[in-house]
Amino acid sequence: MPAPPCASCGKARAALRRPRSGQALCRTCFCAAFEAEVLHTVVAGRLLPRGAVVAVGASGGKDSTVLAHVLRELAPRLGISLQLVAVDEGIGGYRDAALAAVRRQAARWELPLTVVAYADLFGGWTMDAVARSTAGSGRSRSCCTFCGVLRRRALEEGARLVGATHIVTGHNADDMAETVLMNFLRGDVGRLARGGGLGSAGEGGALPRCRPLQLASQKEVVLYAHFRRLDYFSEECVYAPEAFRGHARDLLKLLEAARPSAVLDLVHSAERLALAPSARPPPARTCSRCGALASGALCQACALLDGLDRGRPRLAIGKGRRGLDEMGPRGAPREQVQAPASEAVPSF
Repeated sequence: MPAPPCASCGKARAALRRPRSGQALCRTCFCAAFEAEVLHTVVAGRLLPRGAVVAVGASGGKDSTVLAHVLRELAPRLGISLQLVAVDEGIGGYRDAALAAVRRQAARWELPLTVVAYADLFGGWTMDAVARSTAGSGRSRSCCTFCGVLRRRALEEGARLVGATHIVTGHNADDMAETVLMNFLRGDVGRLARGGGLGSAGEGGALPRCRPLQLASQKEVVLYAHFRRLDYFSEECVYAPEAFRGHARDLLKLLEAARPSAVLDLVHSAERLALAPSARPPPARTCSRCGALASGALCQACALLDGLDRGRPRLAIGKGRRGLDEMGPRGAPREQVQAPASEAVPSF
């Protein structure tokens, strides 16, 4: 049976039916619609003001690749300039290939690229070194927690290095729905309270961050990359299979099969969530070591690095979970560090 005509232009044959609406579109009209929807997200949400210098977190994966390509197309209308910022986590046999994809993208699109490395920023620590340090702890998923915290800090440092005023990351709707599920399953009301909206305004001197693809489904991100013939790296991180996010992803697929709107329903539920005053997290403090926002004396990054440097890595994933090393010197309780909401997201 021949494909129906495109519902938009009526001339070309449809190349797909949009997963959510069922609308039949040709590849040209689909790509134009996808870009228009991202433009609407940015403009309606007032995410990127004219004149902004935008650091695009570039991992080489499909999401950050699509984000960079779309923003490059929209940059003249938005009045923004782009800088690609990639993070080298120091994962042997994985990150080098991903960074090669980022370098090809930067050359093809003629965009400036800056690469910052964990080893340079964090006293020689790489993810491979962190994995060796936590080996035998019985918490193999801890690598993703360390990486999520450190990657966020590294991206902030890279953005400041290039003079950026804003940071954008490639999290799509599926990523955000997984995060909402994870926070519900952990009972993490603090992160649930902060999980709504399209980004953060930049409290405590941090750069504003936003997620222009937050309302785009993973399926459509993949389709856009396919139709635009984008070059991206598609292998999963070697430390990702044991991450808690994988369980949330499997659950989300089951929910979406039963209710196709489940992904966006979860995303919007986080935007509308209201907590009782007694359940709201305390006001943020300032890290006594680096000056970043913190829930305790030290921010997450400094607390984790402190534990690594002492040879006593500690970790608490979610509410009520004790750390790898829960007691400090002389029996004093050590600060718990919760897993970041971005744990094991494959792109920034």
